[in-house]
Amino acid sequence: MNRSRPFLVLWTLAVLASVAAFVLHLGLRGRIFKLGYEMGKERSEQARLREAKRVLELEVASFQNPQRVEVIAKTLLGMQPPTPDRIIPMRSIDNDQAQRPEREGDPAAPHHEASAQH
Repeated sequence: MNRSRPFLVLWTLAVLASVAAFVLHLGLRGRIFKLGYEMGKERSEQARLREAKRVLELEVASFQNPQRVEVIAKTLLGMQPPTPDRIIPMRSIDNDQAQRPEREGDPAAPHHEASAQH
């Protein structure tokens, strides 16, 4: 009986090691399936986002066309070209500053560094 005891211990260790390896294998296999499923979901999301990007790029390109913007303004927004009485001519900033004398304390007057050093 003394002789069979080491065999029984080694046999038990071998069975336990085999069971542990099998359990580890099953755990890793389950993890691989889970990661594969998640990867499939992410690829689907990536394809959806690429399609959305493509649609948005087409939309941006269509809005860069002035005729397209005009059609949308007239049809969808009901806008019309302004009548002459609604048009206010704008002077350029350079002409406006040259014609208006600078006054101290005027918040609309541009501030120059020379006057700020006094």
